[in-house]
Amino acid sequence: MKTTPMIASAVAASMAAAIILTSAQAAELRVAAGPDAQERLQTALIDAKPGDVVLLGAGRFEIKDSLSLDAPGVTLRGAARDASILAFDGQTTGSDGLLITGDGAVLEDFSVENSKGNGIKAKGVKGVVFRNLRVEWTGGPKETNGAYGVYPVSSQNVLIEKVLVKGASDAGIYVGQSRDIIVRGNEAALNVAGIEIENSYNADVFDNLAHHNTGGILVFDLPGLPQMGGHSIRVFKNRIVDNDTANFAPKGNIVASVPTGTGVMIMANRNIHVFDNVIDGNASAAVMLVAYVNTFTDPTYNPLPRDVVVSGNKMGKNGFSPKFAGGDMLAQALGGGLPPVMWDGVTRYKKPDGTPSTDVVRIIARDGPVLNLNLKDQGAPMTGAQPAVTATLGEGDLPQPATVVLAGAR
Repeated sequence: MKTTPMIASAVAASMAAAIILTSAQAAELRVAAGPDAQERLQTALIDAKPGDVVLLGAGRFEIKDSLSLDAPGVTLRGAARDASILAFDGQTTGSDGLLITGDGAVLEDFSVENSKGNGIKAKGVKGVVFRNLRVEWTGGPKETNGAYGVYPVSSQNVLIEKVLVKGASDAGIYVGQSRDIIVRGNEAALNVAGIEIENSYNADVFDNLAHHNTGGILVFDLPGLPQMGGHSIRVFKNRIVDNDTANFAPKGNIVASVPTGTGVMIMANRNIHVFDNVIDGNASAAVMLVAYVNTFTDPTYNPLPRDVVVSGNKMGKNGFSPKFAGGDMLAQALGGGLPPVMWDGVTRYKKPDGTPSTDVVRIIARDGPVLNLNLKDQGAPMTGAQPAVTATLGEGDLPQPATVVLAGAR
């Protein structure tokens, strides 16, 4: 299989006819910082029509309530990423900083700080661009920080580029239950998960820097959600380095189980390609391939990672101090550290009605030694591991995932 990256590009394309306007019809709504900035900004977002641009002036906008943008085809643009700051330090109501529900939104050149919940959320939209933004909890990693920095969910045609996120207690950049996604040129630091793709289809994650998080880049699929069966994700040309922040996720969150020092973690997903990345300085593991360990009642759920290729990555020093249960003993037994790729070895599971799985699990790992824990069955405890190290893992070939092309992103 050829793993030469076919870098996906966001193509300029028209949105739905309902939101296409000529430049003569579009208006600029300017909002300056200062007294009553929140009221004036929310009024502008309500008044904006398709094609309009809401322009934030330079300065600090003190915001106490969630902001929302419902109209389609509206751009919210600041003076520059660190010049226009939406400051939610005194937020008293709402679970998000800014909520987007209008198709075709473009958000660019401003910052969001210290929102009570998520930083910027887009829900159920067709076409959304997050560009040159900063979302940060300025007090550093804390369990009380908002869960997600940039958070498109149940959406399609998603472009996230040149975004910096720090301090999210779940994931800095999180794309959930969405499709046709590009995440490129971003930086995620001091989050639990730097970048997470969950229950999503057709995503390219490339040219990003994920550092000093608990885990760098996660590709997960979870049961019981409206969109199931995540697949066709490419993680390539990223720098995934020095992910060493202690896990500060609230107890009960799925990412609370991510070991400190994880580079890439793939769980219960299909057709995943990890290639041409630099992965270095991650104490627990460079790449972890694991099954979902909890019990589940969703009959459509497959808890196993399958059709996974890990190849052509530049592996530095990883796995030198594993932070998961039994990791220290494994490292000692293997001469002081873990190989670049660790797979739990699970190939079987039972559906909620007790029917055994019949899926074929194919894992190909070509980046040096692979640690196979040989756990076999989903949910098996680590005490049942029979670790074995092989030079590489897997044979044969996998389908090449399609290049992601976004309609409506510009």
